[in-house]
Amino acid sequence: MKERLRSAAKQRGPAVLTAAVVLALWQAVSASGLVPGYMLPAPAAVGRVFLRDWPELWGHAAITLREALYGLALGTAIGFLLAVAMDAFDVLFRAVYPILVILQTVPAVAIAPLLVLWFGYEMTPKIILVVVSSCFPVTVGVLDGFRAVDRDSIDLLRSMGAGRWQVFRYIKCPSAVPQFFSGLRIAAAYAVVGAVIAEWLGGFGGLGVYMTRVKKAFAFDKMFAVLFLISAISLALMGAVDLAERLSTPYRQMDRNT
Repeated sequence: MKERLRSAAKQRGPAVLTAAVVLALWQAVSASGLVPGYMLPAPAAVGRVFLRDWPELWGHAAITLREALYGLALGTAIGFLLAVAMDAFDVLFRAVYPILVILQTVPAVAIAPLLVLWFGYEMTPKIILVVVSSCFPVTVGVLDGFRAVDRDSIDLLRSMGAGRWQVFRYIKCPSAVPQFFSGLRIAAAYAVVGAVIAEWLGGFGGLGVYMTRVKKAFAFDKMFAVLFLISAISLALMGAVDLAERLSTPYRQMDRNT
């Protein structure tokens, strides 16, 4: 237990220290009056917003989190299936992969208005935008994992009479696990941002809608509170992906500790 605490302190300590220094400097600048408080609210003012408006903030955050989770689940499933199909059929890879790359060059802010016009102001356009944002990193990660497999291992398995399914199950799929979680970690970070961007352009609830309202009221302390909350939710999703990776690949953790 002590070793784990020391390891965690060694890994997280520099980041925590840096964040504390940044917050202290921010508080000092705000308290000194160098920047007007209405333009750069102090961290203490942002903290008071959390204490005072937490029920409202959490109500909007729950909507955004639901949209992000639904979209992330669908995007992950679609991305995995696309990677499997493109690895199995090279023609499909040449036909679909360039389209996926082109879609990633289109900003989410440009896609969101079209989705709102097509699907209305409910949850559907938000989920679709999250799917579009999260599908690509999962697809690329899994596909790279499939194509990085040792060809000698595949040839050995085929020499013993294994078919395509056995090669996929025993060689390709285990080999792609690290890349899958790397892509999923990126997709989790994109998911919340994609949901908030879609909410900016229309909706009945969510952190994006809340941010639009407080921006019109020039309540910058509330805007900073939303930014911190978005970051916290994104970090929580990425932490959940890390936990899932540790639970599903205990052998990798043993290798790191040895």
